[in-house]
Amino acid sequence: MKSSLKLTFPSPFEIALLLTVFCLAGAILFTRPENVGLGAYAFEVLEFWKMGFWELLEFTLQMVLILIFGHALAISPIVDKGLAALAQKAKSNTAAVILTAAVTLLAGYINWGFGLILGAVLARKIGEQCQRDSISINYPLVAAAGYVGMLVWHGGFSGSAPLKVAEPNHFLVDKIGVIGVEETLLSQFNFVINAILVVAILMTFVILSKRNNTGSYPPPQVDFLKLATPKNYLGLIVGLVILGLSLFDFFNIPEKGLGFITLNFVNFFLLGLGLCLHLDLNNYVKAIQNAIGGATGIVLQFPFYAGILGVLKYSGLLVLVAGFFVENSSPSTFPVWTFFSAALINLFVPSGGGQWAVQGPVVMEAARAFGLPYAKVIMALAYGDQLSNMLQPFWALPLLAITGVSAKEVIKYTALVFIVAAMVLGVGVYLMF
Repeated sequence: MKSSLKLTFPSPFEIALLLTVFCLAGAILFTRPENVGLGAYAFEVLEFWKMGFWELLEFTLQMVLILIFGHALAISPIVDKGLAALAQKAKSNTAAVILTAAVTLLAGYINWGFGLILGAVLARKIGEQCQRDSISINYPLVAAAGYVGMLVWHGGFSGSAPLKVAEPNHFLVDKIGVIGVEETLLSQFNFVINAILVVAILMTFVILSKRNNTGSYPPPQVDFLKLATPKNYLGLIVGLVILGLSLFDFFNIPEKGLGFITLNFVNFFLLGLGLCLHLDLNNYVKAIQNAIGGATGIVLQFPFYAGILGVLKYSGLLVLVAGFFVENSSPSTFPVWTFFSAALINLFVPSGGGQWAVQGPVVMEAARAFGLPYAKVIMALAYGDQLSNMLQPFWALPLLAITGVSAKEVIKYTALVFIVAAMVLGVGVYLMF
Protein backbone atom coordinates (compact mmCIF):
# COMPACT_ATOMS: atom_id res chain seq x y z
CA MET A 1 0.00 0.00 0.00
CA LYS A 2 1.48 3.29 -1.06
CA SER A 3 1.15 6.46 0.90
CA SER A 4 2.06 9.91 -0.23
CA LEU A 5 2.77 13.05 1.70
CA LYS A 6 1.07 16.08 0.25
CA LEU A 7 2.73 19.33 1.16
CA THR A 8 0.54 22.40 1.32
CA PHE A 9 1.58 26.02 1.68
CA PRO A 10 0.00 27.69 4.71
CA SER A 11 -2.78 30.18 4.12
CA PRO A 12 -2.11 33.92 4.58
CA PHE A 13 -3.94 33.84 7.92
CA GLU A 14 -1.90 30.85 9.09
CA ILE A 15 1.24 32.74 8.10
CA ALA A 16 0.07 35.73 10.15
CA LEU A 17 -0.31 33.41 13.15
CA LEU A 18 3.13 31.86 12.57
CA LEU A 19 4.71 35.32 12.35
CA THR A 20 2.97 36.24 15.59
CA VAL A 21 4.39 33.19 17.37
CA PHE A 22 7.84 33.85 15.90
CA CYS A 23 7.75 37.47 17.06
CA LEU A 24 6.52 36.55 20.55
CA ALA A 25 9.28 33.96 20.92
CA GLY A 26 11.92 36.42 19.70
CA ALA A 27 10.81 39.07 22.17
CA ILE A 28 10.82 36.61 25.07
CA LEU A 29 14.25 35.23 24.20
CA PHE A 30 16.09 38.45 23.34
CA THR A 31 14.51 41.25 25.36
CA ARG A 32 13.84 39.67 28.75
CA PRO A 33 15.42 41.67 31.62
CA GLU A 34 17.75 39.60 33.78
CA ASN A 35 15.74 40.21 36.94
CA VAL A 36 12.41 39.04 35.44
CA GLY A 37 11.35 35.40 35.34
CA LEU A 38 10.67 33.67 32.03
CA GLY A 39 7.00 32.97 32.77
CA ALA A 40 6.32 36.46 34.06
CA TYR A 41 7.97 38.07 31.05
CA ALA A 42 6.15 35.79 28.61
CA PHE A 43 2.87 37.06 30.05
CA GLU A 44 4.15 40.65 29.77
CA VAL A 45 5.01 40.13 26.10
CA LEU A 46 1.49 38.80 25.51
CA GLU A 47 0.22 42.01 27.05
CA PHE A 48 2.39 43.96 24.57
CA TRP A 49 0.70 41.97 21.80
CA LYS A 50 -2.74 42.75 23.16
CA MET A 51 -1.86 46.45 23.51
CA GLY A 52 -0.90 46.64 19.85
CA PHE A 53 -3.75 44.48 18.54
CA TRP A 54 -6.23 47.36 18.17
CA GLU A 55 -3.80 50.21 17.46
CA LEU A 56 -4.16 50.09 13.67
CA LEU A 57 -7.94 50.03 13.38
CA GLU A 58 -8.02 53.23 11.33
CA PHE A 59 -5.33 51.89 8.98
CA THR A 60 -7.22 48.60 8.66
CA LEU A 61 -10.42 50.32 7.61
CA GLN A 62 -8.51 52.52 5.17
CA MET A 63 -7.10 49.40 3.48
CA VAL A 64 -10.52 47.75 3.36
CA LEU A 65 -12.11 50.82 1.78
CA ILE A 66 -9.39 51.36 -0.81
CA LEU A 67 -9.95 47.80 -2.03
CA ILE A 68 -13.75 47.73 -2.10
CA PHE A 69 -14.14 51.25 -3.52
CA GLY A 70 -11.67 50.38 -6.30
CA HIS A 71 -13.45 47.07 -6.92
CA ALA A 72 -16.87 48.76 -7.12
CA LEU A 73 -15.45 51.30 -9.56
CA ALA A 74 -14.13 48.55 -11.85
CA ILE A 75 -17.53 46.83 -12.17
CA SER A 76 -19.55 49.98 -12.86
CA PRO A 77 -21.63 49.87 -16.09
CA ILE A 78 -19.67 52.70 -17.72
CA VAL A 79 -16.32 51.00 -17.11
CA ASP A 80 -17.80 47.67 -18.25
CA LYS A 81 -18.90 49.19 -21.57
CA GLY A 82 -15.49 50.76 -22.02
CA LEU A 83 -13.77 47.42 -21.48
CA ALA A 84 -16.09 45.72 -23.97
CA ALA A 85 -15.15 48.34 -26.57
CA LEU A 86 -11.44 47.86 -25.83
CA ALA A 87 -11.77 44.09 -26.18
CA GLN A 88 -12.85 44.54 -29.80
CA LYS A 89 -9.46 46.15 -30.54
CA ALA A 90 -7.61 42.88 -29.85
CA LYS A 91 -7.05 41.45 -33.34
CA SER A 92 -4.02 39.28 -32.57
CA ASN A 93 -2.34 37.48 -29.69
CA THR A 94 0.20 40.27 -29.21
CA ALA A 95 -2.48 42.96 -29.36
CA ALA A 96 -4.59 41.09 -26.80
CA VAL A 97 -1.69 40.71 -24.39
CA ILE A 98 -0.30 44.25 -24.72
CA LEU A 99 -3.72 45.89 -24.55
CA THR A 100 -4.53 44.00 -21.36
CA ALA A 101 -1.14 44.75 -19.80
CA ALA A 102 -1.17 48.46 -20.69
CA VAL A 103 -4.69 49.10 -19.40
CA THR A 104 -4.04 47.08 -16.24
CA LEU A 105 -0.80 48.93 -15.52
CA LEU A 106 -2.55 52.29 -15.85
CA ALA A 107 -5.48 51.19 -13.68
CA GLY A 108 -3.19 49.63 -11.06
CA TYR A 109 -1.15 52.82 -10.91
CA ILE A 110 -4.34 54.77 -10.20
CA ASN A 111 -5.69 52.35 -7.59
CA TRP A 112 -4.65 48.80 -6.83
CA GLY A 113 -8.18 47.52 -6.13
CA PHE A 114 -9.43 49.12 -9.34
CA GLY A 115 -6.58 47.66 -11.38
CA LEU A 116 -6.90 44.22 -9.82
CA ILE A 117 -10.54 43.76 -10.85
CA LEU A 118 -10.43 45.78 -14.07
CA GLY A 119 -7.47 43.76 -15.36
CA ALA A 120 -9.28 40.49 -14.67
CA VAL A 121 -12.53 41.62 -16.31
CA LEU A 122 -10.68 42.98 -19.36
CA ALA A 123 -8.72 39.73 -19.78
CA ARG A 124 -11.97 37.78 -19.64
CA LYS A 125 -13.72 40.04 -22.16
CA ILE A 126 -10.77 39.90 -24.57
CA GLY A 127 -10.73 36.11 -24.32
CA GLU A 128 -14.43 35.88 -25.09
CA GLN A 129 -14.23 38.42 -27.92
CA CYS A 130 -11.31 36.59 -29.55
CA GLN A 131 -13.21 33.33 -29.24
CA ARG A 132 -16.19 34.84 -31.06
CA ASP A 133 -13.90 36.30 -33.74
CA SER A 134 -11.90 33.02 -34.07
CA ILE A 135 -8.67 34.81 -33.17
CA SER A 136 -6.04 32.46 -31.75
CA ILE A 137 -4.62 33.79 -28.45
CA ASN A 138 -2.71 32.52 -25.44
CA TYR A 139 -5.45 33.11 -22.89
CA PRO A 140 -3.37 32.31 -19.76
CA LEU A 141 -0.82 34.89 -20.92
CA VAL A 142 -3.61 37.46 -21.36
CA ALA A 143 -4.80 36.62 -17.84
CA ALA A 144 -1.25 37.09 -16.53
CA ALA A 145 -1.16 40.50 -18.23
CA GLY A 146 -4.33 41.34 -16.30
CA TYR A 147 -2.45 40.92 -13.02
CA VAL A 148 0.52 43.25 -13.60
CA GLY A 149 -1.22 46.25 -12.06
CA MET A 150 -0.03 44.76 -8.77
CA LEU A 151 3.53 45.35 -9.95
CA VAL A 152 3.20 49.15 -10.02
CA TRP A 153 0.58 49.85 -7.34
CA HIS A 154 2.84 50.73 -4.38
CA GLY A 155 4.58 53.41 -6.40
CA GLY A 156 1.18 54.64 -7.61
CA PHE A 157 -1.58 56.81 -6.23
CA SER A 158 -2.88 54.17 -3.79
CA GLY A 159 0.51 53.15 -2.35
CA SER A 160 -0.11 52.30 1.31
CA ALA A 161 3.21 53.29 2.88
CA PRO A 162 3.73 56.62 1.04
CA LEU A 163 0.14 57.70 1.64
CA LYS A 164 0.21 56.65 5.29
CA VAL A 165 3.32 58.68 6.17
CA ALA A 166 1.72 61.72 4.50
CA GLU A 167 -0.92 61.80 7.25
CA PRO A 168 -0.36 64.19 10.16
CA ASN A 169 -1.06 61.51 12.79
CA HIS A 170 0.38 58.30 11.30
CA PHE A 171 1.78 55.74 13.73
CA LEU A 172 5.44 56.65 13.08
CA VAL A 173 5.02 60.42 13.11
CA ASP A 174 7.03 60.77 16.34
CA LYS A 175 9.97 59.01 14.68
CA ILE A 176 10.04 60.34 11.12
CA GLY A 177 7.56 63.22 11.01
CA VAL A 178 5.15 63.79 8.13
CA ILE A 179 6.49 62.95 4.66
CA GLY A 180 4.41 64.43 1.84
CA VAL A 181 3.68 62.62 -1.41
CA GLU A 182 5.78 65.15 -3.32
CA GLU A 183 8.82 63.43 -1.76
CA THR A 184 7.61 59.89 -2.54
CA LEU A 185 4.87 59.15 -5.06
CA LEU A 186 5.18 62.44 -6.95
CA SER A 187 8.98 62.62 -6.86
CA GLN A 188 11.04 62.67 -10.02
CA PHE A 189 12.88 59.44 -9.20
CA ASN A 190 9.59 57.57 -8.71
CA PHE A 191 8.23 58.73 -12.07
CA VAL A 192 11.46 57.75 -13.85
CA ILE A 193 11.62 54.31 -12.23
CA ASN A 194 7.96 53.64 -13.00
CA ALA A 195 8.34 54.74 -16.62
CA ILE A 196 11.31 52.42 -17.16
CA LEU A 197 9.49 49.61 -15.35
CA VAL A 198 6.36 49.94 -17.52
CA VAL A 199 8.42 49.87 -20.73
CA ALA A 200 10.32 46.79 -19.51
CA ILE A 201 7.08 45.00 -18.58
CA LEU A 202 5.45 45.72 -21.94
CA MET A 203 8.56 44.62 -23.85
CA THR A 204 8.59 41.39 -21.85
CA PHE A 205 4.97 40.70 -22.77
CA VAL A 206 5.67 41.44 -26.45
CA ILE A 207 8.40 38.79 -26.42
CA LEU A 208 6.22 36.29 -24.55
CA SER A 209 3.30 36.88 -26.90
CA LYS A 210 5.48 36.08 -29.91
CA ARG A 211 6.75 32.85 -28.38
CA ASN A 212 3.58 31.58 -26.70
CA ASN A 213 0.51 31.47 -28.91
CA THR A 214 -1.29 28.26 -27.96
CA GLY A 215 -4.77 29.18 -29.15
CA SER A 216 -6.38 28.42 -25.77
CA TYR A 217 -9.71 30.02 -24.89
CA PRO A 218 -11.67 30.89 -21.77
CA PRO A 219 -13.78 28.29 -19.97
CA PRO A 220 -17.60 28.56 -20.00
CA GLN A 221 -19.18 31.91 -19.16
CA VAL A 222 -18.76 33.14 -15.58
CA ASP A 223 -21.73 34.81 -13.92
CA PHE A 224 -20.90 38.45 -13.25
CA LEU A 225 -22.80 40.85 -11.06
CA LYS A 226 -25.94 41.98 -12.85
CA LEU A 227 -26.91 45.58 -12.10
CA ALA A 228 -30.38 46.91 -12.84
CA THR A 229 -31.01 49.91 -15.06
CA PRO A 230 -30.64 53.03 -12.87
CA LYS A 231 -34.03 54.07 -11.48
CA ASN A 232 -32.79 57.43 -10.24
CA TYR A 233 -29.69 59.55 -10.20
CA LEU A 234 -29.27 59.99 -6.46
CA GLY A 235 -25.91 58.26 -6.66
CA LEU A 236 -24.73 60.78 -9.23
CA ILE A 237 -25.92 63.70 -7.10
CA VAL A 238 -24.26 62.44 -3.91
CA GLY A 239 -21.14 61.48 -5.84
CA LEU A 240 -20.79 64.93 -7.37
CA VAL A 241 -21.04 66.54 -3.93
CA ILE A 242 -18.29 64.24 -2.61
CA LEU A 243 -16.09 64.82 -5.66
CA GLY A 244 -16.59 68.56 -5.29
CA LEU A 245 -15.50 68.45 -1.67
CA SER A 246 -12.49 66.33 -2.64
CA LEU A 247 -11.38 68.58 -5.47
CA PHE A 248 -11.84 71.70 -3.34
CA ASP A 249 -8.52 70.84 -1.70
CA PHE A 250 -6.76 71.69 -4.95
CA PHE A 251 -7.64 75.33 -4.36
CA ASN A 252 -5.59 75.21 -1.17
CA ILE A 253 -2.45 73.91 -2.87
CA PRO A 254 -0.49 77.17 -2.42
CA GLU A 255 -1.04 76.88 1.33
CA LYS A 256 -0.92 73.12 1.89
CA GLY A 257 1.16 71.89 -1.03
CA LEU A 258 0.17 68.34 -1.91
CA GLY A 259 -0.26 67.37 1.72
CA PHE A 260 -3.98 66.77 1.19
CA ILE A 261 -3.25 63.57 -0.78
CA THR A 262 -3.60 60.93 1.93
CA LEU A 263 -5.37 57.59 2.20
CA ASN A 264 -8.51 59.37 3.40
CA PHE A 265 -8.46 61.72 0.40
CA VAL A 266 -7.99 58.81 -2.04
CA ASN A 267 -10.84 56.84 -0.47
CA PHE A 268 -13.15 59.86 -0.40
CA PHE A 269 -12.42 60.54 -4.07
CA LEU A 270 -12.98 56.89 -5.05
CA LEU A 271 -16.29 56.86 -3.18
CA GLY A 272 -17.52 59.94 -5.04
CA LEU A 273 -16.32 58.68 -8.41
CA GLY A 274 -17.90 55.27 -7.86
CA LEU A 275 -21.26 56.80 -6.97
CA CYS A 276 -21.13 58.97 -10.08
CA LEU A 277 -20.36 56.05 -12.39
CA HIS A 278 -23.03 53.77 -10.92
CA LEU A 279 -25.62 56.60 -11.00
CA ASP A 280 -28.13 54.65 -8.85
CA LEU A 281 -27.57 54.37 -5.08
CA ASN A 282 -28.98 50.83 -4.94
CA ASN A 283 -26.69 49.66 -7.72
CA TYR A 284 -23.71 51.08 -5.89
CA VAL A 285 -24.73 49.28 -2.70
CA LYS A 286 -24.92 46.00 -4.65
CA ALA A 287 -21.47 46.65 -6.12
CA ILE A 288 -20.03 47.27 -2.64
CA GLN A 289 -21.66 44.07 -1.36
CA ASN A 290 -20.06 42.20 -4.24
CA ALA A 291 -16.66 43.70 -3.44
CA ILE A 292 -16.63 43.21 0.33
CA GLY A 293 -15.76 39.52 0.18
CA GLY A 294 -12.36 40.38 -1.26
CA ALA A 295 -11.49 42.34 1.89
CA THR A 296 -11.84 39.36 4.24
CA GLY A 297 -8.09 38.80 4.46
CA ILE A 298 -7.43 42.42 5.42
CA VAL A 299 -10.11 42.45 8.13
CA LEU A 300 -8.87 39.23 9.70
CA GLN A 301 -5.11 39.63 9.38
CA PHE A 302 -4.44 43.32 10.05
CA PRO A 303 -5.14 43.19 13.81
CA PHE A 304 -2.56 40.39 14.08
CA TYR A 305 -0.01 42.51 12.22
CA ALA A 306 -0.83 45.33 14.62
CA GLY A 307 -0.19 42.93 17.49
CA ILE A 308 3.20 42.07 16.00
CA LEU A 309 3.99 45.78 15.82
CA GLY A 310 2.97 46.10 19.48
CA VAL A 311 5.44 43.37 20.47
CA LEU A 312 8.23 44.92 18.39
CA LYS A 313 7.61 48.37 19.81
CA TYR A 314 6.90 47.76 23.49
CA SER A 315 9.43 44.97 24.09
CA GLY A 316 12.37 46.79 22.51
CA LEU A 317 12.81 44.07 19.88
CA LEU A 318 12.38 46.70 17.17
CA VAL A 319 15.52 48.54 18.26
CA LEU A 320 17.48 45.28 18.48
CA VAL A 321 16.49 44.16 14.98
CA ALA A 322 17.23 47.58 13.49
CA GLY A 323 20.58 47.60 15.27
CA PHE A 324 21.44 44.21 13.76
CA PHE A 325 20.91 45.48 10.24
CA VAL A 326 22.83 48.67 10.92
CA GLU A 327 25.80 46.64 12.12
CA ASN A 328 25.67 44.24 9.15
CA SER A 329 25.09 46.69 6.31
CA SER A 330 26.22 50.11 5.15
CA PRO A 331 24.48 53.26 3.91
CA SER A 332 25.07 52.10 0.32
CA THR A 333 23.84 48.51 0.75
CA PHE A 334 20.98 49.07 3.20
CA PRO A 335 18.47 50.45 0.61
CA VAL A 336 19.05 47.45 -1.67
CA TRP A 337 18.73 45.12 1.30
CA THR A 338 15.47 46.85 2.21
CA PHE A 339 14.18 46.33 -1.33
CA PHE A 340 14.93 42.61 -1.52
CA SER A 341 13.89 41.90 2.07
CA ALA A 342 10.56 43.62 1.40
CA ALA A 343 10.06 41.37 -1.62
CA LEU A 344 10.77 38.32 0.55
CA ILE A 345 8.54 39.43 3.41
CA ASN A 346 5.67 40.14 1.00
CA LEU A 347 5.57 36.44 0.17
CA PHE A 348 4.55 35.82 3.78
CA VAL A 349 2.70 39.08 4.50
CA PRO A 350 0.86 39.66 1.20
CA SER A 351 -0.41 43.11 2.07
CA GLY A 352 1.43 46.35 1.52
CA GLY A 353 -0.32 47.98 4.46
CA GLY A 354 0.30 45.03 6.77
CA GLN A 355 3.92 44.83 5.68
CA TRP A 356 4.44 48.53 6.34
CA ALA A 357 3.03 48.05 9.84
CA VAL A 358 5.51 45.23 10.53
CA GLN A 359 8.63 46.14 8.55
CA GLY A 360 8.26 49.92 8.37
CA PRO A 361 9.28 50.68 11.97
CA VAL A 362 12.40 48.49 11.69
CA VAL A 363 13.47 50.01 8.38
CA MET A 364 12.86 53.59 9.53
CA GLU A 365 14.88 53.07 12.70
CA ALA A 366 17.81 51.77 10.66
CA ALA A 367 17.43 54.59 8.11
CA ARG A 368 17.62 57.09 10.97
CA ALA A 369 20.84 55.49 12.21
CA PHE A 370 22.39 55.67 8.73
CA GLY A 371 21.15 59.20 8.07
CA LEU A 372 19.38 58.10 4.89
CA PRO A 373 16.42 60.05 3.45
CA TYR A 374 13.25 58.50 4.83
CA ALA A 375 11.24 59.12 1.65
CA LYS A 376 13.59 57.12 -0.56
CA VAL A 377 13.87 54.25 1.92
CA ILE A 378 10.07 54.11 2.08
CA MET A 379 9.95 53.82 -1.71
CA ALA A 380 12.63 51.11 -1.68
CA LEU A 381 10.38 49.11 0.64
CA ALA A 382 7.35 49.87 -1.56
CA TYR A 383 9.11 48.65 -4.71
CA GLY A 384 10.12 45.41 -3.02
CA ASP A 385 6.63 44.83 -1.70
CA GLN A 386 5.01 45.19 -5.12
CA LEU A 387 7.69 43.12 -6.88
CA SER A 388 6.93 39.74 -5.32
CA ASN A 389 3.22 40.04 -6.01
CA MET A 390 4.23 38.37 -9.27
CA LEU A 391 5.07 35.24 -7.26
CA GLN A 392 2.37 35.58 -4.59
CA PRO A 393 -1.06 34.29 -5.73
CA PHE A 394 -2.99 35.76 -2.77
CA TRP A 395 -4.17 38.91 -4.56
CA ALA A 396 -4.61 36.95 -7.80
CA LEU A 397 -7.59 35.06 -6.38
CA PRO A 398 -10.20 37.47 -7.83
CA LEU A 399 -8.47 37.31 -11.21
CA LEU A 400 -8.40 33.50 -11.14
CA ALA A 401 -12.10 33.38 -10.31
CA ILE A 402 -13.06 35.83 -13.06
CA THR A 403 -10.84 34.42 -15.81
CA GLY A 404 -11.09 30.74 -14.88
CA VAL A 405 -7.32 30.33 -15.26
CA SER A 406 -5.32 28.39 -12.65
CA ALA A 407 -2.66 30.00 -10.47
CA LYS A 408 0.00 27.76 -12.02
CA GLU A 409 -0.81 29.01 -15.54
CA VAL A 410 -0.58 32.65 -14.45
CA ILE A 411 2.51 32.40 -12.24
CA LYS A 412 4.60 30.69 -14.93
CA TYR A 413 4.40 33.96 -16.89
CA THR A 414 4.43 36.48 -14.05
CA ALA A 415 7.55 34.76 -12.66
CA LEU A 416 9.39 35.84 -15.82
CA VAL A 417 8.05 39.37 -15.40
CA PHE A 418 9.28 39.20 -11.79
CA ILE A 419 12.85 38.58 -12.96
CA VAL A 420 12.80 41.53 -15.37
CA ALA A 421 11.18 43.85 -12.82
CA ALA A 422 13.65 42.77 -10.10
CA MET A 423 16.55 43.92 -12.27
CA VAL A 424 14.90 47.24 -13.16
CA LEU A 425 13.80 48.08 -9.63
CA GLY A 426 16.97 46.74 -7.97
CA VAL A 427 19.19 48.94 -10.13
CA GLY A 428 16.80 51.85 -9.68
CA VAL A 429 16.93 51.59 -5.89
CA TYR A 430 20.72 51.44 -5.91
CA LEU A 431 21.04 54.49 -8.16
CA MET A 432 18.56 56.71 -6.32
CA PHE A 433 20.75 56.93 -3.18
